[in-house]
Amino acid sequence: PNLNPFTHYRFRMRQVNIVGTSLPSQLSRKIQTLQAPPDMAPANVTLRTASETSLWLRWVPLPESEYNGNQESVGYKINYGKSEGNGSTLTHIIHDRIERDFTIEDLEEWTEYRVQVQAFNAIGSGPWSPQVNGRTRESVPSSGPTNVSSLALNSNSILVKWNEVPKQNRNGLVLGYKVLYKEKDLETPTKFRSIEGNTTHAVQLVDLGKYVLYKIQVLAFTRIGDGMPSFPPILERTLDDVPGPPVGILFPEVRTKSVRLVWQPPAEPNGIILAYQVTYRLNTSSTNAATVDVLNPSARQYTATGLEPECSYVFRITAQTRKGWGEAAEALVVTTEKRAHPQPPSKPAIRQRDVQPRSVLLSWDPGSDGLSPVRYYTIQSLELPNGNWSLHSASVSHESVTYLVDRLKPFTSYKFRVKATNDIGDSEYSEDSDSVTTLQAAPDEAPEILSVTPHTTTSVMIRWQPPAEEKINGILLGFRIRYRELLYDSYRSFTLRSVSNPSAKWSELTPVYHVRNLSDSTLAQYELDKLNKHRRYEIRMSVYNAVGEGPTSPPQEVFVGEAVPTAPAQNVQVQGSTATQLDVSWEPPPPEAQNGDMQGYKIYYWEFQRQNETEKLKTLFLPETSMKLKNLTGYTTYLISVSAFNAAGDGPRSTPIRSRTQQAAPSAPSYIQFSELTTTSVNVSWGAPKYPNGIIEGYQLVYEPCMPVDGVSKIVTVDVKGNSPLWMKIKDLSDGVTYAYRIKAKTFTYGPEIEANITTGPGEGSPGPPGEPLIYRYGSVITIHWSSGDSGKAPISRYVIEARPSDEGLWDILIKDVPKEVTSYTFSMDILKQGVSYDFRVIAVNDYGYGTPSSPSPSVSAQNATPFYEEWWFLVVIALVGLIFILLLVFVLIIRGQSKKYTKKTDSGNNTKAGTLAHEEILSLDNGRFPALELNNRRLSVKNSFCRKNGIYNRSPPRPSPGSLHYSDEDISTKYNDLIPAESSSLTEKPSEISDSQGSDSDCEVDQNRPKTHSFVNHYISDPTYYNSWRRQQKGISRIQAYSYTESESGDLAHSHKPAMNSTNNIHVPQQGSLLRAKRSLTPTPQQPSNSGSQPGTLYRPASSLAPGSRTPVAGFSSFV
Repeated sequence: PNLNPFTHYRFRMRQVNIVGTSLPSQLSRKIQTLQAPPDMAPANVTLRTASETSLWLRWVPLPESEYNGNQESVGYKINYGKSEGNGSTLTHIIHDRIERDFTIEDLEEWTEYRVQVQAFNAIGSGPWSPQVNGRTRESVPSSGPTNVSSLALNSNSILVKWNEVPKQNRNGLVLGYKVLYKEKDLETPTKFRSIEGNTTHAVQLVDLGKYVLYKIQVLAFTRIGDGMPSFPPILERTLDDVPGPPVGILFPEVRTKSVRLVWQPPAEPNGIILAYQVTYRLNTSSTNAATVDVLNPSARQYTATGLEPECSYVFRITAQTRKGWGEAAEALVVTTEKRAHPQPPSKPAIRQRDVQPRSVLLSWDPGSDGLSPVRYYTIQSLELPNGNWSLHSASVSHESVTYLVDRLKPFTSYKFRVKATNDIGDSEYSEDSDSVTTLQAAPDEAPEILSVTPHTTTSVMIRWQPPAEEKINGILLGFRIRYRELLYDSYRSFTLRSVSNPSAKWSELTPVYHVRNLSDSTLAQYELDKLNKHRRYEIRMSVYNAVGEGPTSPPQEVFVGEAVPTAPAQNVQVQGSTATQLDVSWEPPPPEAQNGDMQGYKIYYWEFQRQNETEKLKTLFLPETSMKLKNLTGYTTYLISVSAFNAAGDGPRSTPIRSRTQQAAPSAPSYIQFSELTTTSVNVSWGAPKYPNGIIEGYQLVYEPCMPVDGVSKIVTVDVKGNSPLWMKIKDLSDGVTYAYRIKAKTFTYGPEIEANITTGPGEGSPGPPGEPLIYRYGSVITIHWSSGDSGKAPISRYVIEARPSDEGLWDILIKDVPKEVTSYTFSMDILKQGVSYDFRVIAVNDYGYGTPSSPSPSVSAQNATPFYEEWWFLVVIALVGLIFILLLVFVLIIRGQSKKYTKKTDSGNNTKAGTLAHEEILSLDNGRFPALELNNRRLSVKNSFCRKNGIYNRSPPRPSPGSLHYSDEDISTKYNDLIPAESSSLTEKPSEISDSQGSDSDCEVDQNRPKTHSFVNHYISDPTYYNSWRRQQKGISRIQAYSYTESESGDLAHSHKPAMNSTNNIHVPQQGSLLRAKRSLTPTPQQPSNSGSQPGTLYRPASSLAPGSRTPVAGFSSFV
């Protein structure tokens, strides 16, 4: 006994005897009690007025321990009906176990209801809560008074009577009635007569139009406003009277002896017109001399004849009803044919004292009437700044020089103008009046109250929208709030008071309003404080300007004492505990912001950037301040916000906190598709999971035949990385076999898989096989020819060329898009693997898919044909031929060098003669590439300033004479035969004067005892034919710089040398010498004479043999000009 229903228990036993109690037994298995109906009713049931036709019911839901059954089956049942007992009882069922309020709709206005609530589960219902009563809000009557009647008392008054509004349609306390009336079929504003109190049911309407048909209705009003008028409206006509004057009198034809008069019926006929009477006379004669004619009621014109020319006549016309002749209309006319349009009136004048909020008094002076009396004036008005001229009145009396322009807007600027009209026509408009601004008036509209909500337990927050600017009628100065307590919650005593004092007016039956003035015209909300707790208040608003206050708004009701929390839950924290759960915790709002007893919290949560689609709500009741949000999506960012609520409603939400669930296994890939299906391959593609639940690290693709192939069922597993494309080409398939493909995604673990089957081979309607391909090879390209096959059920759209290695490799697509019009294709062998033989086949494609492939082509090697000049043997042959040629060339050069030995052909005298050159005789070596040496007999000298000790040359080095150069054919032939061919002598020098320098460029050691050798230079000089050939140099061959000198490290000259001079003729005798050029040098190296004089046949030493401190010639620095 005393166990809770639907609760798990474990039991254990103890044995007891007179000695004591034994140890407990082992725990029993877990046992759950059966379900039972709830044991308690919902607590704290309250009922508040929501609107004129609804009530707001609230309760505290059952705690989970009181469900007594499966929580998913727990709900609430609401019973409600009229307190008076008449009418049926209605029931509403709520299946949400945590629901705590409900708005009962479609109730009658101003009616009290009783309500009860009970909880239920799958087993049954619990007890009912205590009965609570509530009354709907007061409203306007939903129908008008009954039995409305009317009676015309005279020509300008009607008596109207009615009965009360039916009780069920009053919808509140009737505070009075309004009688609405207007002329039938005219677009005039409806007028009304107000009767305060609920005791008077008749009223006399006065100041009505004579013989006018009126439409009359009656309505009742309550504190909320006007109810529906009575229907249908009744029609009543006032009694007839004498008519008003006819209107629109004109004289369209005026002669010297006759005129024609036209008119319109009276604007106020006041009855049925029975006749018209026309009277006319000279303006100077008495009324007794007038001519009178009576016309029938349909007459609209009259012609008077026998008049005197150029005279003024007075015409009078009157109308008759059964009550008699009415007021006459009088007009003047001049019997002349010189009439003209009238002149415009003067500029209208407006005095400031004649300016009112809605009217302005104009005054003007008439212009010339053009010998035709003015019949009427027309007035137009212009609203500034953006209005247009509009007609205000077109029937101002011709006798008027002032007019009250009404129906204007307050606090608005206007201009006015006037024109006159006579029988001939209209004048021009007068000059515009000065602009004038009407005065301010009280506002025409009240502000619209948007909401009135409890803010604290003693204050409410009011939000409103001010009226339109044109309805304020001036400058808005502020707002007024009127509020008072309502006593109709205890309506029975209120009714007794009204019955005991039936003569009291409605304003005496309710408390007086309290007023608060708000002088800030920019306000749009205000907190109305210092109210009494647990009271219902009525609130109205109005605006005011400098003139006065406008009408009040319809009343708004609010219950004070229960206010929603003004602060959200504090210190909200969220932590992701699992892949599908977030733990949320918080603290209550500050005590000063709770505004009553806290009932619980609402937790709002949604996925990041998807609030509209994914927002959800969890409601939690005290005293818990934490909740576990479950069944969430893995590895997803959520935003969580918490609000507190009490009996008055929900407080504000906290700032959303962002948190993310942990990773979980992903969902299955969104799809799997197959494309490019052939007999042996298929392209498999898939979509990413709809819910990745983490970072996708990869996919696993598994495929296998549904039935064993040749007795073998091979299962292939492929792992795909997460950043790889979501497709794969499967090639090792068998024709006509159905394969099963399974794909699953992976985060930190694999999720569920998606599976699909596909059968290899051409489908129904696909093309047939093309003809067997023919392969042609041209160098490094291959051309495939084939013939078209059956196109299938659709035209062929393209061809596909497949290839495979001949050693039983797998077929793979080589060329994917071959135009359907061609039956051959050429491609480069660069796309194939070199040295491998390939088979080719062709597949046709149409809208049904890939067709049957053609038969394989003969094998073709992908080895490129190398040209013979790139073969290794050809290169070896070329190398051997080159080596043999080089050896032959060296051998020829050696033999030729040994055979070129020249002997001396002349004696010493001849040598001396040959060694001395005549003045201006020049020796030139004809060479196309090297500078030539020009020899002359001018005296040469060496300046002592040729070089400085610091090694910096101020000028070009001295040019040695040919006699100072010793040429040894032996040295050249033996040492430099491979560099300078014997027949290419390019040694030429111009003669130059030698300065008086006592030093030379370099120090040379000359062996005086060296035997004289034959010089091929002397040989050429002694032979006139060769001499002349030297003189002839090739034209157009520029002389390059011979050589340059560089100074040695020492920079000082070791010795000074003087040139040898011939004592006989004081002519410098050049010495014979030898020529030695450094390797790659293109110029000869000069030899300077020694101190002891040079001897013929001395040899010049190379730069490497010069003494320290000597200057070495450098190629590129020329000493020859």
